[in-house]
Amino acid sequence: MLLKVENIYYEIDGVAILKDINLAIKQGEFVGIIGPNGSGKSTLLKNIYRVLKPTKGAIYLNDKKMSARTNKEVAKELAVVSQEFDYGFDFTVREIVLMGRYPLKEFYEMENKEDEKIVDLALTRVGLQSFKERSFLTLSGGEKQRVLIARAIAQETDFIIMDEPTNHLDVGYQMKVMDLIRSLDKTVLTAIHDLNMAIAYCDRIFVIDDGVIVKTGKPADVITEEMIHEIYDVPAHIEYNAFLERNMIIFKSEREVFNTIAK
Repeated sequence: MLLKVENIYYEIDGVAILKDINLAIKQGEFVGIIGPNGSGKSTLLKNIYRVLKPTKGAIYLNDKKMSARTNKEVAKELAVVSQEFDYGFDFTVREIVLMGRYPLKEFYEMENKEDEKIVDLALTRVGLQSFKERSFLTLSGGEKQRVLIARAIAQETDFIIMDEPTNHLDVGYQMKVMDLIRSLDKTVLTAIHDLNMAIAYCDRIFVIDDGVIVKTGKPADVITEEMIHEIYDVPAHIEYNAFLERNMIIFKSEREVFNTIAK
């Protein structure tokens, strides 16, 4: 397995936020983590990419325990696109993307023409080549998200972890970015809030609720009307869409439900 999470617990002030989390991801899979706000999606990802330290349990990357490895060793195999944009200093877009090359460099080794070529290609793929010398701080949330995706591309790892990568994007770029990520032929683990996106792009789904993984499997098997009502407390109808050639979720608001009953 490329990634294995075994019996992970994470606590804050004695309160369990993650409870006995187990998951495994194979090379080449596109895996989604879904669940309501506050369920533990981002906390789980942060434990995996080592921003947070598990209270109990172990995480393995390519069969090596991650807690025993250096940040640079891990960064050669794993790229991260997080939701946080705060870098503390005013970097250009080029400098942010170039940071993806640092794990591949020796101490004090400077960037070269090959690095610059890779940065240009990554920015072109996310549609931001013309923003190369712009200040990162002047960008919109969606533009910043695309810069971080470009940095992950420039890092040239086989595995990318993403925390809701389409969160700050308009609908057009949501699809373009997900198509791009899928086209990279990399292993991807992503938290995702849009269930229709999860159906469209994920090979496998983990459902997390109140810090516990409650369901796992293929999207068609996991994302059901019953699961949506149970986990998200909202009525939904799932039907096959011939144009999309896949299932599509249609949500119904409480007002619409009330009006239907009243009739």
